[in-house]
Amino acid sequence: MTGTAKRRGRSTPFARTSDNLTRVELTWIEKKIENWIRFGEPAHEKMLSRSRRILSFRPATIFAFVRWASNDFGTIISRIDIVRTVAPGEAYQTLPFVRPGGEILLKVEGWPKVEQVLRRIDAIEALDIAAPDVSPDHWRHIHNRLAAGHEPRAYTREQHQAYLLRRKTTS
Repeated sequence: MTGTAKRRGRSTPFARTSDNLTRVELTWIEKKIENWIRFGEPAHEKMLSRSRRILSFRPATIFAFVRWASNDFGTIISRIDIVRTVAPGEAYQTLPFVRPGGEILLKVEGWPKVEQVLRRIDAIEALDIAAPDVSPDHWRHIHNRLAAGHEPRAYTREQHQAYLLRRKTTS
């Protein structure tokens, strides 16, 4: 379905467009609202204003979406979601600012946990492994371990090679 729908005087895109891309709306208002993509390869970028843009991702792309907001009293939200975009007909979960949604591999709230995830991403990239290429199971592992209050295991080159071989044999 293509086109737009009216909501409170603003035009918003319909959930699914004919190009089957997943769209992520990013807002950056210094020290108020800071939404950004930590990793992931967008297929397209559209600038709406100096502080707003929309990134579009192809199906099966994995990206990390970080959201932070504050008010006069301090931080009100710190969150990171690692999401796999879906193809038409696949089930998905909804997520603010992500249309239509995606498969949420990791969802973490609170700055200390968000910071732990960001450090994990840095460690993976230090191994010369691109974060979007990491096994989705590892992102789920990190999510589950942090939710249980345990330390996640590090991702290794050996794990990554095993994942790549497994992916090759199933495709």
